[in-house]
Amino acid sequence: MKKRCVASVAILAVCLMVFASHVQARTWKISHVRPQGTAIDNDLRWFTDALKKASGKKMKAKIYPASALGDYTVVQERVGLGAVDMACQPPSSAADKRFQVVYFPYMVESWEQAKNNLTAGAPLRNTVADLYAKQGIHLLAAWPVYFGGISLNREPVSPGDPETKKGIKLRVPPMKSFQLLADKTGYLGTPIPFSDAFTAVQTGVVDGVIGSGAEGYYSSFRDVTKTYIPSNTHFEVWYLIINKELFDGLKAEQQNLLQDVATQFEQRRWESAKSDQAANEKRLADYGATIVNISPDEIAATAKKVRETIWPEVLKDVGTEWGQSVLDSLAK
Repeated sequence: MKKRCVASVAILAVCLMVFASHVQARTWKISHVRPQGTAIDNDLRWFTDALKKASGKKMKAKIYPASALGDYTVVQERVGLGAVDMACQPPSSAADKRFQVVYFPYMVESWEQAKNNLTAGAPLRNTVADLYAKQGIHLLAAWPVYFGGISLNREPVSPGDPETKKGIKLRVPPMKSFQLLADKTGYLGTPIPFSDAFTAVQTGVVDGVIGSGAEGYYSSFRDVTKTYIPSNTHFEVWYLIINKELFDGLKAEQQNLLQDVATQFEQRRWESAKSDQAANEKRLADYGATIVNISPDEIAATAKKVRETIWPEVLKDVGTEWGQSVLDSLAK
């Protein structure tokens, strides 16, 4: 009897070891929104290679580009549920309106200010991490993308004057901050999912897109971009996220290793993001788009109107007291 118990315990131990080994060896899925060969795709390939090497091939991940696992709003929900392991993408306000706080138009004015507010330990970064945590998601790193602008499939109308009614329809991401940004600066905002945006411009449902920047327009809209207006509408940052239960289930040394590689992933991007923005504006121009620059005074006038007319409305949507506390914590 004793021998049988010992044998049973031994078999159980072996099974558990095999199970643990299988879990550890599982290849994680990482989703992102851009096509293969783009900046985020290349950086994530660096990340997966570095993680595999640093872990002695024990931590592996496969990249799914171009929203292959679903629109980013859906993927965020799936990461929280554990159906998708990881993603690097914009935060979605579909599940929590407070994510709009990172999209306040004209909230950030320079690359230096962006870095001061979005690197680890900064109040805004902590706010984003807390919002993700409430959805069962752990935030690993930030990936700064660009200052946003407007892509048009036609000639612009008074691009530097927020008071002019332009009669131009723009696709806006399905969130109040971008809807108001279009409407209050003379455009007609039309909420359309990202996955349908190209076709909407191509077929004339809308005349252009707001909510992205030169990198996004070159990657996904260059064939329908005749004009690009670098109006600094917002500062775009994507986040490298992982299912919280998956992260919490890792050993401490694995968590530290994963975080170390993620931190390197972020630091590499801060070093290249500004020059990458300029390079993508040139790519758009080389592809045939006209770059319509607006002056710093025109940007300042637009920013002033936006802060006076849009910020109070978005604050109501996210919770005035909470939202104002986030804005008050911003570093200059």
